[in-house]
Amino acid sequence: MARYGQAFKDRAVARLLPPESASIQTVAQELSISVSTLERWRAEALSRPQSQRSWTAAARLEAVLTTAAMDEAGKGAWCREHGVYPQELERWRAAATQALAEPEEARASPGETKADRRRIKELERELKRKEKALAETAALLVLSKKLEAIFPKDRGEDE
Repeated sequence: MARYGQAFKDRAVARLLPPESASIQTVAQELSISVSTLERWRAEALSRPQSQRSWTAAARLEAVLTTAAMDEAGKGAWCREHGVYPQELERWRAAATQALAEPEEARASPGETKADRRRIKELERELKRKEKALAETAALLVLSKKLEAIFPKDRGEDE
């Protein structure tokens, strides 16, 4: 039986719930998961309080776009209908604006991220090697202290 992480389950269920509301058969085919499994995950998600349900990035952007032209009363009604706090909607708007405001050059290119991952892996290998050497040195130090305790150097050979 396959095991799925909570993040994967949350993303799958978020596609089934509003505002996206994709059909369960479509999501099941796309993710290669049985319909009954998705139904169980959806039932578990719906049993949790509304505030703990997750929204996908696309759904958050859609919510921001939908409510952008609304007045405060309309936004409030929309938020109540979809179980979202107006402050949360404002945070989503600010995050989308900030992401769009970043210059293209500031974002890492795929080549840069690949080089960064390679460098991180290299540094982790080096760190692991140095940790092993440090542990070996510490073990040798402990052994030398034990040896010194058993056979002190200051005692003469004739004693």
